[in-house]
Amino acid sequence: MAPRDLAALAALFADETRAAFLLALLDGRAWTAGELARHGGVAPSTTSEHLSRLVAGGVLAEERQGRHRYVRLADAGFAHLVEALAAHAEPAVPAPPHGLRAHGAGRAMARGRTCYDHLAGRLGTAVTDAMTTRGLLRQDTGFALTDLGMAWFGDLGITLAATGRRPVARGCLDRTERRPHLAGLAGAALCRHALERRWCVRIGSERAVKVTSEGEEALRTALGISPPEIR
Repeated sequence: MAPRDLAALAALFADETRAAFLLALLDGRAWTAGELARHGGVAPSTTSEHLSRLVAGGVLAEERQGRHRYVRLADAGFAHLVEALAAHAEPAVPAPPHGLRAHGAGRAMARGRTCYDHLAGRLGTAVTDAMTTRGLLRQDTGFALTDLGMAWFGDLGITLAATGRRPVARGCLDRTERRPHLAGLAGAALCRHALERRWCVRIGSERAVKVTSEGEEALRTALGISPPEIR
């Protein structure tokens, strides 16, 4: 990569409105331009200009259905980059939330959330730490599932088939915990499994998830995680 290419990519992130769009798209969904305009509090024409730059730069993928324009993060690598940047940009002492609703939403997001397509927050790091402690995951030489870890996924009925360039396991720096959580194919598969089996459920209108009573028992059995760690 030439220096100018790196500078051009960094410039795409160096705008508050575009940053707000990218953070919203961490939920893994495709958003319409109108939805992002309302989320960012900007005019549709302004939104269209910003989205065009992000699409042209390869950060977003675009789909059109009729008169609607949908955009999503181009791939998991950009989601990883956005979350890592957010973690580094987070102030050491966060500003107090404005109002009880914002306070509650912030606590819910810190407790457990999705980061694109994998688990984050205290829930995500608790799962990652438990997998490491049990010898299912190695973090000493980068993130990698052990043979025991591959077998553990198989016991859950999850097949991890490597496709494309996405690694089976990778670390993603957690924005609120300041420690890595599991991403990659394994992280996405485990998150999907947890939602399908209702180990956790989505709450609110953002990315927050809450572990159910069934999930607490399943995580205790599968990984030895005690309920207070994820409440």
